[in-house]
Amino acid sequence: MQVTETSAAGLKREFRVVVAATDLEARVNEKLEDLKGRVQLRGFRPGKVPVAHLKRIYGKSAMAEAIEAAVREANDKIVADNSFRLAVEPKVVLPEEEGAVQGVIEGKSDLAYTVEIEIVPPITLADFKTIKLTRLTAEVTDAEIDQAVQAIAEQNRPFVATSEAAEKGDRVTMSFQGMLEGKPFEGGSAEDMPIVIGSGSFIPGFEDQLLGIKAGEGRTFDVTFPENYAAALAGKQATFTVTAKAVETPGAVSVNEEFAKSLGFESLAKLRDAVRERIQREHAATSRQKLKRALLDQLDERHKIEPPPSLAEQEFANVWSTIENDLKEQGRTFADEGTTEEKARAEYRAIAERRVRLGLVIAEIGERNNIKVTEEQLRAAVAEQARMLPGREQQVWEYYRKNPGALGALRAPLFEDKVVDFLLELAEVTDKPVSREELYKEDEE
Repeated sequence: MQVTETSAAGLKREFRVVVAATDLEARVNEKLEDLKGRVQLRGFRPGKVPVAHLKRIYGKSAMAEAIEAAVREANDKIVADNSFRLAVEPKVVLPEEEGAVQGVIEGKSDLAYTVEIEIVPPITLADFKTIKLTRLTAEVTDAEIDQAVQAIAEQNRPFVATSEAAEKGDRVTMSFQGMLEGKPFEGGSAEDMPIVIGSGSFIPGFEDQLLGIKAGEGRTFDVTFPENYAAALAGKQATFTVTAKAVETPGAVSVNEEFAKSLGFESLAKLRDAVRERIQREHAATSRQKLKRALLDQLDERHKIEPPPSLAEQEFANVWSTIENDLKEQGRTFADEGTTEEKARAEYRAIAERRVRLGLVIAEIGERNNIKVTEEQLRAAVAEQARMLPGREQQVWEYYRKNPGALGALRAPLFEDKVVDFLLELAEVTDKPVSREELYKEDEE
């Protein structure tokens, strides 16, 4: 076997590999000798089939296996001899000359091919102890708890049936049928659907048409879908025929002990404690998200490695596909987003390259520091996914058991978080108390 490097540019390497026909023939004969002791053919005693006869029957398949094994061994040798870390699987390019491959299969020619390899660049890790980060922290105030408890009360506000005409804030239980150009459309009808007038739950203009309606009354009216609605309906006018089944006016609700007990809490104090804990978890999650983002920014700044082109292109293709699908579903264009397709492509390509760089750096940190996701942690993650689909838990477990790719997608964020925790232990992290408004400022903007 002869291996010659023919090209080296950036992270791409190219090698020419030649495997002698005699080498391939020896592999085929070895395969046939092994087969001789196991195969049974009519007219021959076990183990007595001539190799020449076996070659006539199984020669092509044996040669195909020999070629595949030789290519695999050559590729492995190239990677091992050069200490390469592959970005993607090697690409084997066979000769294009007419009859060249057939000549190899027939044992008349040497196997000569080109293998293209793309490698991961060497990564020199920064001194993580020199990283300085600020962690924003926010205390839960009584005002936040009051606001959250009041929101819960509003969500559980009782409604009382009325014979009066519906006003803003009233709840109308209705059945409706929508028509587009005289034909029903998907999602355009419902039975016994409650809607609070003024809640903004339906498309603009729909709820206004219910003002003044009474129980048992029917109405027909036109409403135009927003331009940023689903593409099939965006900007189109639909005719709705509505029948009000009931009109209810909101009743009074008091935040007191009885209200807390109606929700299953021992007391109002216990309800407020539960709300405080929920808000604390939300604050902590937002704080960590911002801290992690700042850490990743520093990792990217300190590791300006060249992303392997194939990985960057794959990541960009995934990102761009999502962007195009989102715009299509919303019926929007790049102009609606205040940009051009060219500028958007450049922006998202930069994002894709950053993701690839950070992915390689995080993988390197994990490998050098023996950071792994345990099977127990992975099972816990699958269990969490299963809990999100009550009644279908077994299906979820089976899905992940049969789909290694899905399991890998579940493992990746767990691994990243473990690396982040490792780095935060080394970095200098300073807590900075801030208000709730400042903690959520960027997210809300």
